[in-house]
Amino acid sequence: MAFPGGRRALAIVVTLVILMAGGVAWALWPSGPVVKGRDLVIPVVDGPAGDQHVDLDATFYPPASGGRAPAVLLAHGFGGSKESMREQATRLAEQGYAVLTWSARGFGRSTGQIALNSPDYEVKDVRELIDWLAERPEVRLDAPGDPRVGIAGGSYGGAIALMAAAYDSRVDAIVPQITWYDLADALFPDASGKGPLNGVFKKMWAGIFFSAAADRLAPDGGLGAGGLAGLTGAAAGSGGDASRGGQTGRTPGTEQVQCGRFLPQICEMYQKVAETGRATTDAVDLLRRSSPISVPGRIKVPTLLIQGQRDSLFPLSHADANARAIAATGAPVEVAWFNGGHDGGDGEADWLSDRTTGWFDRYLKGSSAGEDDPAAFTVTRDGGRDPGTRRPVLLHATAGRYPGLPGGERTTVALDGPQQPIANPAGGSPSSISAVPGLGGLLGGNGGGASIALDMPGQAATFESAPLSRPAQVTGSPTVTIKVFGTGEATLFAKLYDVSGGSLPVLPSSLVSPLRVTASEAGTPVTVTLPAIDRRFDAGHRMRVVVSTTDLGYATPAAPAVYRVALESPTLELPGDAALRTPATGPAWWTWAMPLAAIAVAIVLLLTGRARRGRDAGDPAVDPESADVPLVISGLGKRYRNGEKAVDGLSFRVEKGQVLGLLGPNGAGKTTTMRMLMGLIHPDEGEIRIFGSRVRPGAPVLSRLGSFVEGPGFLPHLSGRANLELYWQATGRPPQDAHMEEALEIAGLGAALERAVRTYSQGMRQRLAIAQAMLGLPDLLVLDEPTNGLDPPQIAEMRRVLKAYAERGRTVIVSSHMLAEVEQACTHVVVMHRGRLVSAGPVGDLLATAPAANGAGPRLEDVFLDLIGDSR
Repeated sequence: MAFPGGRRALAIVVTLVILMAGGVAWALWPSGPVVKGRDLVIPVVDGPAGDQHVDLDATFYPPASGGRAPAVLLAHGFGGSKESMREQATRLAEQGYAVLTWSARGFGRSTGQIALNSPDYEVKDVRELIDWLAERPEVRLDAPGDPRVGIAGGSYGGAIALMAAAYDSRVDAIVPQITWYDLADALFPDASGKGPLNGVFKKMWAGIFFSAAADRLAPDGGLGAGGLAGLTGAAAGSGGDASRGGQTGRTPGTEQVQCGRFLPQICEMYQKVAETGRATTDAVDLLRRSSPISVPGRIKVPTLLIQGQRDSLFPLSHADANARAIAATGAPVEVAWFNGGHDGGDGEADWLSDRTTGWFDRYLKGSSAGEDDPAAFTVTRDGGRDPGTRRPVLLHATAGRYPGLPGGERTTVALDGPQQPIANPAGGSPSSISAVPGLGGLLGGNGGGASIALDMPGQAATFESAPLSRPAQVTGSPTVTIKVFGTGEATLFAKLYDVSGGSLPVLPSSLVSPLRVTASEAGTPVTVTLPAIDRRFDAGHRMRVVVSTTDLGYATPAAPAVYRVALESPTLELPGDAALRTPATGPAWWTWAMPLAAIAVAIVLLLTGRARRGRDAGDPAVDPESADVPLVISGLGKRYRNGEKAVDGLSFRVEKGQVLGLLGPNGAGKTTTMRMLMGLIHPDEGEIRIFGSRVRPGAPVLSRLGSFVEGPGFLPHLSGRANLELYWQATGRPPQDAHMEEALEIAGLGAALERAVRTYSQGMRQRLAIAQAMLGLPDLLVLDEPTNGLDPPQIAEMRRVLKAYAERGRTVIVSSHMLAEVEQACTHVVVMHRGRLVSAGPVGDLLATAPAANGAGPRLEDVFLDLIGDSR
């Protein structure tokens, strides 16, 4: 049996089948050349006197693209080895990099002893690895002996990336993750700002580090972005041979506690501070020699700092300090706070890998693709739950600048609470709990963004706000000033809770600020810097500041004591960054299904549209009077199910060359009008004609319309280009009619078009969606909120693109809530309110009706508000 338009429908059905089969093929088909690493041993000479010979176990991955390519050194985390980096190395090699992984001295099968990334040991080793790369025929050179090279790594590996960049000018770009700025401050933090000599010993984390390497070290895993997989293996006694390298740090014939592969001086330092719980000057000096704080002004390369929001070992303050120090040299710096860290969380492995590759693409390959994608500041936020899988959805808020932990702006919240006694129990037990170091990693690393903490009764003072009248987004480090009464030195722990009426208080990211203060009977005031967080405190919630005398992860005094704590100032200062923009939604199961569903809907609309032709045969196919007019809407009406009118008697006309802004408050009927314009729903009254042809589902004239309404839907595993090609195939139109290159030029995504869409930012997805709408260079382009997710330079570029598009004789309709942007981008406006037309005409004519305000010219916003009146 035949039916009208059967060939076209058949083509779409075939395309749908191909799409479904292609999804299976994509999952099974090998992706590109297989990259094989070559294991080798690289001998190096290090030590203060340059006389220690060490064999580094390494693997070299040549670039899959062949020829000479930039090189990347991948450094592993503490307790790991070169095996920890195999997957990331393979991925980078597939992307056209020469990659070298190695087990640091004292780890895996490498000889030597652990020196905590000392300039005399590990840093010298990296310099010789760079020498080795300079001799490889696969590696691109900037000059003889100077390879184009970047370094990436997490935790221990992140620190060596920073330190190597400080001591070797041949390093061209680095991506340090979840690492330190000042190792002394990390192990002896003090929230009063007096430094590590006054700090509180992070005994549990220090114990994990030193016990992990005391005898045997696992050859893989390590303290990476997702948690403690490698350290747990090490603690269980799996992995490499501690006897490798010959030295164990033990003195034969003595009862000295074994130090495994640590240098003896590091072992001795740890034993002293572990016994006393206090830092010494020698300990601080030793730890700082392995820290970026010791090399001010010497890290001058492009740096992407990625730090975990769930990290009680190296919190966000360390990335902040590194960012400020490197930015002071004039080097490009970007900062990302992700949902992970040493205490677990999601880890976002794919996203972190893509960010790393994008950074090296920019600064090692010179690619300009996606320069707007990784913003100067990125924060992972909770996007709720996927409606299909019920799994957490993560969103990436972005800003064009990094404001630091004080935030771009600060607000205050009033706290209340009396002076309260708090006791330090004998022996420091039982203790309060904030985070259990490493627990998130031990449990699989999926700990979310907050957990429930425990404060022991009688050991904590509580100060609380009234219920918030409006939501508060905190991004950075809050501060509070307290007063401590009593005698002697008090060790205290301050934390900020989110308290709602119907559930237990939540401690964001399980973070606490330790401090020491000398109490006095008159009261000693101290300003406490609370942990840096990114959290939204909802309206109706309370903020609670708790000051306790104990915490499970820290060393506390054994002697019993009682202090009194009060508020010196009744205000809690909150940092924020209004420049951060969070996309409205994140990827979910339906983003995979949406393109297929759209094609299926297209088939239904095509067939039902053809079937209705007989029913609508009485209507003229084309109105000769409007055959050259892009859009005429006459008496349009649409009712909700309850009979209320969403659109009521709407009529207006759009001519060629116009950029028309469709304005109106929420509920004005804009989206309903646009859906009828696209033929997705039928009007109840009136009609819409595009170039004289009446719009109905499946109408041929809809091929002259390009649209982007209600968000883009792409297959996330495919590249941007593949998504556009697949979309065009589904239309059944010839490939040469797509004008693909012109649309891609408009998108301005460059080489990012070859990357998977799942790696795109909100702004990049938006631009890809607009390019999709422009495929075929339609005569009528309809865009809903086209600037959503774009930063100011991109918005300005979008304005230019839309104007240029219309100047070629085409027509653009833009629905937007950004009135200032509509005023600059559009030539004409239509204002709707409660389904009705309230004004239509040139922007200039509309502005001319309003008087100037405060000596300035009239604004579209003022005219708009005057037209719609009270929109409630």
